[in-house]
Amino acid sequence: MTNNPETTTPPANGQQQPQSELEIPTNWLANFLPMFIGQIVSLLGSSLVQFALVWYVTKLTGSATVLAAATTAALIPNIFLGPFVGALVDRWNRKRVMILADLVVALATAGLALLFAFDLIQIWHIYLILFIRSLAGIFQGPAKTASITLMVPKEHLTRLGGINQAVGGLIDTFSPALGALLLALLPIQGVLAVDIVTAAIAILLLLFFVKVPQPKSVSTSQKVTPKSLLADVKFGFKYILTWPGLLIVILIASSINLFLAPPGNLMPLLITQFFNKGAQELAWLQAAMGIGAIVGGLVLGVWGGFKRKVISIMIGILGISLGIFGVGLLPPTAYLVSVLLAGLIGMAASFANGSLGPLLQTKVPPEYQGRVFTVLSSMSMGLMPIGLFLSAPIAERFGVSAVYVVGGIVGLGIAIFGFLDKRVMTLDSQFPGGKLIESDPQPEQEKIPL
Repeated sequence: MTNNPETTTPPANGQQQPQSELEIPTNWLANFLPMFIGQIVSLLGSSLVQFALVWYVTKLTGSATVLAAATTAALIPNIFLGPFVGALVDRWNRKRVMILADLVVALATAGLALLFAFDLIQIWHIYLILFIRSLAGIFQGPAKTASITLMVPKEHLTRLGGINQAVGGLIDTFSPALGALLLALLPIQGVLAVDIVTAAIAILLLLFFVKVPQPKSVSTSQKVTPKSLLADVKFGFKYILTWPGLLIVILIASSINLFLAPPGNLMPLLITQFFNKGAQELAWLQAAMGIGAIVGGLVLGVWGGFKRKVISIMIGILGISLGIFGVGLLPPTAYLVSVLLAGLIGMAASFANGSLGPLLQTKVPPEYQGRVFTVLSSMSMGLMPIGLFLSAPIAERFGVSAVYVVGGIVGLGIAIFGFLDKRVMTLDSQFPGGKLIESDPQPEQEKIPL
């Protein structure tokens, strides 16, 4: 492999690119744990801000279109800038990228808190802050994911994925209730201040206690030019487009986001307009989803999932679809049943998300992961705004539950397609480019070197 991105080409026809590999020390956990703890603390603060802002917009406007616009503001950076950011992450020092991303989030949140404190807040301010936070996130996410590949032994990646889902479930369980409590006790700027503190904790832990390795083949001092940046972005797209199984998984993710993301984003309206409930009931529904994610994540973390990770992914998509479809069929008096179905959705999401990340981490070389993962994210999220704005008039014309029914039906069809497509179901047993590995009981760990 060459260090010159302008001559780098993606593997094809079953041929593998050489990968640089850093030896992971036996005391890897002592180095990784501070970063892991810092990210948990930061995620808790972000979840509180997310709940507070969504509830503020819901109560202020009660509009599905406004909620869709807020979500789209947070998606735009990922869709249009993600591939370029991924190319930069592959070249830059990943530890510095994560620190600066957390710092930008803290500063943006502080600015929003001041606007609330001086009663200057307008809806477009919230859109702008969501955009900035998302922009920082598309730097931090790929940098963290690509770093984990070089910090954690590959045999522990799936279990770590399960633990991540369980921790995310814990945060999803308690942060809505905590957010509702804080909103009752504090002005919204007080809730935003919590996020600033949690971001500071994450920065300090990462700065002083964590050593983040770089792939040996990546030079962090190499000059970035528009030509080299475009070459890196082109490489990311080629890597995916020349691997049919991976491309189809991304298209499945895009379709899921098109039809299943709108029900999640319209959940506040489901609570207020369909079930005629308030903030506490929204918190309980989100908490149930979090508990489901905890259970699913713990099961995945202890068990490790199916040997073929793609089976866990498709079972997760099937469970999410069934849960959303079930919620759409409920009458307004069946709020408690929706809580149970939310638990199913959370458990299924843990299986899908907790298996997809490790599958890709074992398949994509570390020095390519920034650009490949951001291209994947951009492609999978690209249809989400369309789904949100198509669902808004449906929700306002036929009710929010209609969006859940449509999304559930389409999700079921996508899951069935995935189970029947050989290119998807054999992804664990493929070389980059799609060629099958023959007679290998654990191909992703034994035949695909990192």
